[in-house]
Amino acid sequence: MDYSFSPEQEAIREAIFKLCAQFGDDYWLKKDKEGGFPLDFHKAFADAGWLGIAMPQEYGGAGLGITEAAIMMQAVTESGAGVSGGSALHMNIFGLNPVVVFGTDAQKRRMLPPLIQGKEKACFGVTEPNTGLNTLKLKTKAVRQGDHYVVNGQKVWISTAQVADKILLLTRTQEPDEVKKHSLGLTLFYTNLDRKHVEIREIDKMGRKAVDSNQLFIENLKIPVEDRIGEEGRGFEYILHGMNPERVLVGAEAVGVGRAALRRAVQYAKERVVFDRPIGMNQGIQHPLAEAWMDLEAANLMTFKAATLYDQGKPCGAEANTAKYLAAEAGFKATQTAVLTHGGFGYAKEYHVERLFRESMLFRIAPISRELVKCFIAEKVLGLPKSY
Repeated sequence: MDYSFSPEQEAIREAIFKLCAQFGDDYWLKKDKEGGFPLDFHKAFADAGWLGIAMPQEYGGAGLGITEAAIMMQAVTESGAGVSGGSALHMNIFGLNPVVVFGTDAQKRRMLPPLIQGKEKACFGVTEPNTGLNTLKLKTKAVRQGDHYVVNGQKVWISTAQVADKILLLTRTQEPDEVKKHSLGLTLFYTNLDRKHVEIREIDKMGRKAVDSNQLFIENLKIPVEDRIGEEGRGFEYILHGMNPERVLVGAEAVGVGRAALRRAVQYAKERVVFDRPIGMNQGIQHPLAEAWMDLEAANLMTFKAATLYDQGKPCGAEANTAKYLAAEAGFKATQTAVLTHGGFGYAKEYHVERLFRESMLFRIAPISRELVKCFIAEKVLGLPKSY
């Protein structure tokens, strides 16, 4: 059992830090204040060939694993880019995994290269206003009419829809009482985000202002049959292939955010002098910082255990969900501790820890709630009866 990265993996980490150094604190402070998608940041990663890190080589990707993708995304957030930087790239890494696994060769050749090259951006359309995490109850409906489908419905919390060209869209094609299994009846598409038929309203939110979140109102959106991924009615099964990788990446990103905040807090504790001594000499400052470091390291081990299992083709649902949970909690605790270490200055934007603190809250909520992770572990790992 080896807990260290290979020289090649360390090289990825260093290359990402070097690239992120072109976008320093002032850049992200401005983005946090003014908003606007970080197009130049996204382009820099596209130009350097990083957007396809986990995509197959035959379609222009690097053909590496989720482990390497997690290393990359952790370095992004740890650099100080935080969740804004991570979310600007996040969809590229996990989002089209259902296309990679279930798409035809023609679909892969048409859909993957533009995303990898940064010529197109995509969003992920699953969550709905009245169903939340109960995906099997979603209402957005696709009705087939000859060589196309017509879609009507709503989606909510759709990241990057303001700038996206494409959408990976989960819809209902059969009602629950029309299918033999409750997991059937949903169909997945990867198609154009046609603004003539999709109204996109941005949601003003707590953090991550540079990466938009939106509510979508879909009215008579026509989708060609050739944009359907896999078989009609099996879309829920297909999106599951993107969920464990996403949880792994979120875990890595959350640890990175926590490390970025912890680094700032430690430096401040060394430099800030009160009562003729640096505050870092006080155990009241030392102990919370030490606890934050330990929590982050423990979460990081689970994150990369889950990544390794996924890359080996082994079951990793429990580990991926646990990684997301532990990392989100550890990242939040580290950012909170960083704000408190700075005292009043922690409340000031110029010290950046309040931005990281606000952003870290997202990982405790999405892409799955803390409570549902616990329910999953209780049922699937401990064998307790299903509670919902």
